Parts: sequence; C-alpha cells; structure tokens
Amino acid sequence: MINYLKGQAIEVVRTLAGRTLLILEVSGIGYEIQIPTSLARRFTLGEGVQIFTHQLVRDDQPVLYGFSTAAERDLFRHLLTVSGVGAQMAIAAIDTLGLELLVRAVVKSDIRTLSKPAGVGKKTAERIALELKTKLSQWRHEVGITVATLGAAPSPELQEDVEVTLLALGYTKDEIEQALSALSSDLQLLKNPQAEEWIRGAITWLSR
Repeated sequence: MINYLKGQAIEVVRTLAGRTLLILEVSGIGYEIQIPTSLARRFTLGEGVQIFTHQLVRDDQPVLYGFSTAAERDLFRHLLTVSGVGAQMAIAAIDTLGLELLVRAVVKSDIRTLSKPAGVGKKTAERIALELKTKLSQWRHEVGITVATLGAAPSPELQEDVEVTLLALGYTKDEIEQALSALSSDLQLLKNPQAEEWIRGAITWLSR
C-alpha cells in the first residue's frame, strides 16, 4: 500500500466521465491519481506536492486516489465502508463538502447536507450518518477536529439565500459548497445573519 507520494505536479486532466486526474512525477515515474477537483486548484503545475493516496483494484487494474491530507484520505476510507458508497461517491462527498463540513454533517446526522453531493440520495445519506456517526465522533478527536468547528455552519435559511444568489451569478453548486465550508471557519462571519456579507465573502473566496 502506498501511503503518500511526493513529486512534481505535471498535468491535471478532466476526463469525459467528469473525473479529475493528476499526473504526478516521482523519480522519473508518472503516477496517474484521481483527486478531488477542489484539490487541483490548490497547487500550481510544475511545483512539488505531497499527495496522500489510497489504492483500489478496479477491473483488475490498480487505481490511485489522492488527497491533500492524511485526514481526508482516511475519511475517504471510512466512507468506503458504508454499504452502497463507492469510490466516486466518496470522493464527490469530500470534494463537495470538504473535510470539516462532511464530518460535522455525519456527527450531527445532517441529512440535508449529506444529500448534496452528486449521487447521494436521502437513503444513502441516512445510511452514512447511521453507520459512521459513532466512528467519526471518536475519529474527529484523533485528527484534531474540534467540537466548535463541527458546530460551525450558517443556518439553512441563510445558506439557501446565498446559494440562490450565487447560482444566479453563474457559480456551480460544488463551488458554492466549498466557499461556504471555508467561510464557516470565520467566527465573526458566523455571528452575522446577513446574506449579503456571506455572498460577498463567498465571491471573494471564489475569486482568489
């Protein structure tokens, strides 16, 4: 099992199936790794990166999945233990919600949030919460995700207002979810119930 790879980011490829592949050169060997789309925006081609990996065998061929942190990789592994959740659904959940928001949703049994990633219906979301709530309640302490962080999120009404506006401006649901997840770490903003402030913050974050 390959724990992580450290090398040079050579190319990012978007497949017809909507998957994001990173070509990572390590000691003259080019590894093809499927990564969350959000990860591709965090580095520049040609720079050195470290990718934490998980290998699966599909149709007798090994497939590498890569993440920016060991915690994201380990959360991916937890998701794979849930009945009916495959690699594509698991990586979509991490890509759409991000580590902290996804863990919070599981621990809090927030089915609405868990149903947002592509392919995750209500029944699957309920199964994820049921099967992982106890595991992730313990695991979050091990990886340093605090209770305060897990409780941080805009209200459903505020989140809906922000989503409607940003969708009208041309942003995708994935981009909006990532922005809201990032902004939820701003304690000052969490105290602000004004959708306009969240919208401005999201646009700023998405434009960086």
